[in-house]
Amino acid sequence: MKELSLLQITLVYLVILNVVTFFMYGVDKWKAKNSKWRIREAALLGLAALGGSIGAWLGMKVWHHKTLHKKFRFGVPLILIAQVALAIWICTK
Repeated sequence: MKELSLLQITLVYLVILNVVTFFMYGVDKWKAKNSKWRIREAALLGLAALGGSIGAWLGMKVWHHKTLHKKFRFGVPLILIAQVALAIWICTK
């Protein structure tokens, strides 16, 4: 069996996390519309901080969710920028 490289493992992790994050924003939007228990904002931002910032940003755009909250409107793009900067720094080392 072929071993996966660290880069491959990281990419699989990021893809899965971003898909999960995207759908979590959709689930929370559905819960908001249907007066159900909501997903904590800390959990949604935490998913973005753990590497799901692209999924969070897309979830905000597609589901039109959390776009009026300043900590999401500014926080998610800042997390994304920081993660892209970190990835560039790591790749250029």
